[in-house]
Amino acid sequence: MYQASHIVEPIGSVINQGTFDVTSQKAIVSGLSGRYALAMFDLAIENNALQAVESDFAGLSGMLADSDDFNTLVSSPVISRDDQLAGVSAVAEKAGFSPLTVKFLGVLAANRRLMSVSGIIRSFDQLLANHRGEVSAEVVSAAKLTAAQIKSLEKNLKSAIGRDVAIDQNVDESLLGGLKVKVGSRMIDSSLKTKLDNLAIAMKGVQ
Repeated sequence: MYQASHIVEPIGSVINQGTFDVTSQKAIVSGLSGRYALAMFDLAIENNALQAVESDFAGLSGMLADSDDFNTLVSSPVISRDDQLAGVSAVAEKAGFSPLTVKFLGVLAANRRLMSVSGIIRSFDQLLANHRGEVSAEVVSAAKLTAAQIKSLEKNLKSAIGRDVAIDQNVDESLLGGLKVKVGSRMIDSSLKTKLDNLAIAMKGVQ
């Protein structure tokens, strides 16, 4: 059985000693999630494993989106450290994740930080996009976009921004339609709900 005390360096020391300074990365990412993402990103580069980790994290995102049981495993404070470690390690190995990703998830479990994994993945994707000369765009839609819709959106954003765009997609069913797109600090909001809200505010002045 996996024990939290069995998780070894180098990932743990990278995180705990604060080796990586978020500000040195042009504030691409921030906070605790950014710190973990920076550590993982640097280790992935050192081990020529960027593509493997990217694929692993995409798989993790899919699990978080599709599995209530997996969400409970990573987020429940009731589940012990060792049980979280054993569970997430078993899932990672079954999914065929790279050794680096398996170790990283183990460190998160040992440090009781699995609940931050979604934010860490988003921060990692931002770092990866910057590394590739891309712009990372956060996209929120009422329903999951198809591959064709994502491709079309990437093309339109590239035309508007002048750079390749990596899309981080999220679903918010409270939206009535349209998209909310955030590129850096710039919000591009085409949601029907926002348009209706603005119309309602305007109508208040018309009696």
